[in-house]
Amino acid sequence: MINVIVIDDEKLVRLDVIDRLTSNFPQEIKIVSEASSVAEAKVEIEKHNPDLLLLDVDLGDGTGFDVLKEIRNKNIQVIFITGFDTHAIKAIKVGALDYILKPVDDEEFNTAVQKAIDNTSSDNNIEQLIKVSNDYYNGINKRIILRTSNAVFAINEDDILYCKSDGNYTTFYTNVSEKVVVSKSMMKTEELLSENTFVRCHQSYIVNKNKVVKYQKQGFLILKTGEKIPVAARRKEYTLQKIF
Repeated sequence: MINVIVIDDEKLVRLDVIDRLTSNFPQEIKIVSEASSVAEAKVEIEKHNPDLLLLDVDLGDGTGFDVLKEIRNKNIQVIFITGFDTHAIKAIKVGALDYILKPVDDEEFNTAVQKAIDNTSSDNNIEQLIKVSNDYYNGINKRIILRTSNAVFAINEDDILYCKSDGNYTTFYTNVSEKVVVSKSMMKTEELLSENTFVRCHQSYIVNKNKVVKYQKQGFLILKTGEKIPVAARRKEYTLQKIF
């Protein structure tokens, strides 16, 4: 059984979440506390040292990211519960944290909680994930978390040269480390990256426009590293406008 704290500034939301947890996970979950603000959450986390937080993004005296700054338990699991705040969702995604959208969907809720239950016993690098999400949310530093089968990478966007997809896998090519292969479609990859920096120039390629030095009329972008990235004919005009 794992200990859970529910944090949301709306009492009805907290009651709904608690009811879902106790109804669907009676043998796996123990609700040890709840909180309605950043200040309350910090006290309750320190007091109970929970295994899992279900955490709203917008709290009366701050945000869920302010709460996460105080976490020192490296094995804690976090599930955000948020409305359609696109910036917050992007920050959560780049940190590879889980989230549930309001209004809460039954299947989505149960899947996220079950995943947290299954992962609680492993070291999930939560401090690093939280820092990446929090930095992105506050516009301090743009990094993304990439998970492979045996490692977790925190990559600066500026260090990414390009991404190449192969079905449901995408390879990140950087100028600071080995290539990183993740189980993620090109569409999901595109959602992680900054629109102002990265350009989908081909069905299978996303390129960092700051790494491009020229366009060849044969249909290729030439990077500073000398690598050639194909440009699809139907994306040529869009790509050239975005980069040049």
